[in-house]
Amino acid sequence: MTETLYFLDCYLKEFKATVEKVTDDRFVVLDRTAFYPESGGQPSDTGKIVRQSDGAEFDILYAGKFNGEISHEIAGENISDGLEAGDRVKGFIDWDRRYRHMCMHTATHVIANVIEKETGAQITGNQLGLDQSRVDFSLEIFDREKFAEYERIANELIARKIPVNLYLISHKEAKEKLSRLTTLAKGFSDEIEEVRIVEIEGVTIEACGGTHVKNTEEIKGIKITKLQNKGKSNRRMYFTLIN
Repeated sequence: MTETLYFLDCYLKEFKATVEKVTDDRFVVLDRTAFYPESGGQPSDTGKIVRQSDGAEFDILYAGKFNGEISHEIAGENISDGLEAGDRVKGFIDWDRRYRHMCMHTATHVIANVIEKETGAQITGNQLGLDQSRVDFSLEIFDREKFAEYERIANELIARKIPVNLYLISHKEAKEKLSRLTTLAKGFSDEIEEVRIVEIEGVTIEACGGTHVKNTEEIKGIKITKLQNKGKSNRRMYFTLIN
């Protein structure tokens, strides 16, 4: 399995690795990577890898996880350059994109936790974006006017400069110690043996494989931009970050 360097160090911008295999001349598997693969509503990282033997550069358009391996898609114009198994490379993350998603993801945990506590709603999904993100939740009574209050509570929490901790524990230990592994209604797969925990101190502690900031002060604040009724008990909220 690919070693996931981003799990405990979301601020890692560069890394060295070895190519394990290349398929269809454009999908590269490395022995270790800091590229976040699209998952859990968070888009993948982009960036580039550089072959150390000759300095050839390969733009990374997308990263995804398949059967325990993280595959990196190389831009079409780079195919003829030919990466091969055994090549030593250095990876570079598009940091501005990554950091924006880090802020969005931590902010999503904060506002989702506020909605859950204030309404009893179950979070049914989320999708992070660079400009705005959304949270879907199951809620029968949809009082739109109260969301201004939820936004205020979330921003008060963010302003407290709360540390965000990341650590790994066994799935068994997580189930024994935590009241719930995730806010998501669909739950957390029992097939995952080791769980990566995200703890926003005093706010929420849950399983999550995404990238996060070290402290809520890095987020600045959020602004709810749109609320939608998507059908029976199915609601959607969009928000953006305050720069």
